[in-house]
Amino acid sequence: MIREAVLKDAAGIANVHVESWKTTYRGIISDQFLDSLSHTEREKRWQATLSQTDRKEMIYVAEDNNRKIVGFISGGPNRSDDRNYQGELYAIYLLQEAQGKGVGLKLVQALVKKLLQNKLESMMVWVLAGNPSRRFYEALGGTPVRTAKISIGGENYEEIAYGWKNIQSILDRENRESRR
Repeated sequence: MIREAVLKDAAGIANVHVESWKTTYRGIISDQFLDSLSHTEREKRWQATLSQTDRKEMIYVAEDNNRKIVGFISGGPNRSDDRNYQGELYAIYLLQEAQGKGVGLKLVQALVKKLLQNKLESMMVWVLAGNPSRRFYEALGGTPVRTAKISIGGENYEEIAYGWKNIQSILDRENRESRR
């Protein structure tokens, strides 16, 4: 089930955030940094974010059949000065057991629908170059549009921005595939 996140979801989102970083970025980001990630600290950050009544960030969670949060997505207006893309997918993370089951696609679709409702018709996302999950964005029709350096745990990494000039294409692609 995909739904909008609420304040009581902070702990579940934090768990997904920390655990997915540990599984996704192991071997890409230093073990020392990954091992230092704190559920408590991440939960405080998510509580602060979800408590904001005037936030522009859109956050959705994915729950399994037991109502456990197994993934989340956040996005909103583009935070950079790139005028070619109105919206931005800020983060999407899934627990390892939820990957490869269509949950990520459903989360992206929920965000895209909300972006479109808010008149944001294009989107970009930044992905670590070493992250094999970037192929997910390629499968959704995202094209590499730029690169940048980012510092994580005192080390520098390359990021790739994927962009969609028309995010309606993400929904149209799914509609075509569901008719097959």
